Amino acid sequence: MKLGTVLIDGQEQLVVAIGRNAARLDALYDKAGQGAVPENLNAFIRRGASEIERAGNAITHAGDADLLDPDTLDWLPPQPAPSKIIGVAFNNMGIRKSAHKDPGVPNFFFKAPSSLTGHRKVIVMKEHYGETIPELELAGIVGRRCKDLTDEEARTALFGYSIINDVTSHGMKFGMDSIATTREPHLMRDHHLAWRNRHSPDDNDVYFVYHARSKATDTFGPMGPWITTADEVDDPNALKVEGWLDGEPFAVDTTASYRFRIEQVIAEASRYFTLEPGDVICFGTSAKGVGKYPDGHRGVNMHKLDGVMDIEIEGLGRLTSTIVHDWKA
Repeated sequence: MKLGTVLIDGQEQLVVAIGRNAARLDALYDKAGQGAVPENLNAFIRRGASEIERAGNAITHAGDADLLDPDTLDWLPPQPAPSKIIGVAFNNMGIRKSAHKDPGVPNFFFKAPSSLTGHRKVIVMKEHYGETIPELELAGIVGRRCKDLTDEEARTALFGYSIINDVTSHGMKFGMDSIATTREPHLMRDHHLAWRNRHSPDDNDVYFVYHARSKATDTFGPMGPWITTADEVDDPNALKVEGWLDGEPFAVDTTASYRFRIEQVIAEASRYFTLEPGDVICFGTSAKGVGKYPDGHRGVNMHKLDGVMDIEIEGLGRLTSTIVHDWKA
């Protein structure tokens, strides 16, 4: 089942995919005599497997009159209100090989829920953002409150999967969100140097990077259009991921390139953060370039390039965004 969230007459509505079309879930519940539809995605998720079964039954009552053209809908992110969005940096083996030292665990960061935007919406570039790149990622949506999961338990914690573009401004990351210090020798600790190469005995530089503006700025989280329920995704660790800019391919990769598998990321996150129903976990970017973009997503500087970006993940659909330079308007 594929679920989405749209605005109709100013009201947030759940929709489901019917072939290449969509249908309002409340209309289908009404036709099936199933009472009130959950008011939003979080309410749907909290009702668990029984609600998926009810929705599946409602879908069987869809007729031609119920169908909506997806191209005419006003899409919100399919999960408009997660309590948190957890991302994983450098979870692609193609780019992680450049790390000085592998910490052996996922490197987590957070994106603000307010960064989310929907299918067919704009990614706004402001002039001071500097170099800004897309990151084509598989997203998981948590299905139940959980903590301290094992790897074996982790996959069962997901309600479903979606597509997310983890837009990242390197200009802001290294211009605003980073700071380097040189520590007095007596304040240096082993952990300050354990993660990088020390260049000389008197190299006492300590680096701090805070993924705030660079990851969580408004419109930096295009997501959707659908959430595909977990029962329809046989192996999230082997999904093809592709990206295009104005129809030109710039990335072709697979989630098999992840350094940490889906279940490892979820389990590790749950050791530190209580995962709530509806939370979003972004598992890492796709990095293999193609054609005139040999560096993949790293060669797509949205601060210089505008146009239409498409991201497709096998079995999940296609997410479309338009890059807009606001200083050119």
